[in-house]
Amino acid sequence: MPTFESFRMPDAGEGLTEADVVTWHVKPGDTVEVNQPLLEVETAKSLVELPCPVDGVVTELRAEIGDTVEVGTVIAVFDVDPGGESAPAAPAPQAAASAPAHAGTASAADSANQSQTDTPVDTPHGTGDAGVPQTGSVQTVGAASSGTATPAPAVHAEDEPSGAVLVGYGVRAGSAQRRPRRADALEPIGGASDTEYPVLAKPPVRKLAKELGIDLTTVTPSGPGGLVTREDVESAAKSFSPQVLATYPGDDQPWLASGTMTKDGRATRVPVRSVRKRTAEAMVSSAFTAPHVTVFLTVDVTETMNLVARLKTDREFADVRVTPLLIVAKAFLLAVRRHPEINASWDADAQEIVYKHYVNLGIAASTPRGLLVPNIKDAHRLPLHALAQEIQELTGLARESRTPPSALRDGTITITNVGPLGIDTGTPILNPGEAAILAFGAIREQPWVHDGEIKIRWVTQLALSVDHRLVDGELGARVLADVGRVMNDPGQGLVWA
Repeated sequence: MPTFESFRMPDAGEGLTEADVVTWHVKPGDTVEVNQPLLEVETAKSLVELPCPVDGVVTELRAEIGDTVEVGTVIAVFDVDPGGESAPAAPAPQAAASAPAHAGTASAADSANQSQTDTPVDTPHGTGDAGVPQTGSVQTVGAASSGTATPAPAVHAEDEPSGAVLVGYGVRAGSAQRRPRRADALEPIGGASDTEYPVLAKPPVRKLAKELGIDLTTVTPSGPGGLVTREDVESAAKSFSPQVLATYPGDDQPWLASGTMTKDGRATRVPVRSVRKRTAEAMVSSAFTAPHVTVFLTVDVTETMNLVARLKTDREFADVRVTPLLIVAKAFLLAVRRHPEINASWDADAQEIVYKHYVNLGIAASTPRGLLVPNIKDAHRLPLHALAQEIQELTGLARESRTPPSALRDGTITITNVGPLGIDTGTPILNPGEAAILAFGAIREQPWVHDGEIKIRWVTQLALSVDHRLVDGELGARVLADVGRVMNDPGQGLVWA
């Protein structure tokens, strides 16, 4: 007989409680193998591809694209023995056939059989064949002959697929008696009870509304008895369709894709999910927990620009992209090496300062899903070329939404590069659990006093925010001054290295 196994939403990151289904790579009926791509989910940290855990056939997908699913919830069911024989049909009770037939009179065996079929038991995941919540009946093999009903074992809603066989008890959930249901029966909206004034709509209309993203409670019904018709839903969809505003040039507005247009077409409401939700929570927690102090420095980085130009023509660096960010990262690592007490975190629960003996350097990256801060593990051990490789790979994966969850954990310090946007500087907010973050601004040609003369030099601004609970203003200023010194004279890095 078929053997079913359930696949539950795993924790794709450290301590995550939910994930959004982005896409399924399989459908019911597909034959699958262990480790083949099953689906992609978006967590609060990254986009993760989940592999198939078994060999078999997909019998059911319990989560749709766009659904937010809690960790531990069954999202797919597999038949891991598709070639197995079907279970034998339950034999018909014999007692009723041997009893005398009297009009209007039921035998003792009939009464016993009736008591069995009237015993309610929840069907798998609480629904019948058509997905309508209902209670079925279970027949227990061999109970009628004794005239007593054998209690059926409980069926766990999340563990057993529809039609699962409970081996050893002779109970087939798929053969349970169910309340008959017309194909065009009306259903209340989203589990609402009759006392909650449900919206009346046929299943096909309800399905159409879901596909179009229309809330049936906002649709004016035109059918008999307040019935919402297909035409009502289509009309509502037209009125809710996204409208290009005069202030938004072009038609490409991806930030509105997952939202719902208001009735007047003047606004779109987009659910806060995944990375954006996580970022908001982290930034609020950081801003209102850690007392931020920011120090600023304007630096002549002409020599850094000359070094970048030389490295771009160096054979050793031909396979990597060299930018001023590489030199800033190296300068920051050297400054942390000289002042290791800034590489720390504040443990509020234990009332302790945790000093880190390693540096995991975070690089803030803007992605289509929001801001991510993947970090380079043990960046303090890397020579310049290896550091360039790590920066290139890390930022590339982030922009492609393929950052592994491990790269987002355990950062110790961070750099945010706002220069490419033409921004001079800003006051960066600390990543939770870190004590310092460096903002690197745009590099511009400006008049500058150099060797007693006014010359055109390459100039940038740096800003360092620190957690003032464990980093004093003096320490923050010394670290920033050291970064500026290396940027002004990269040769100084050789001395400190």
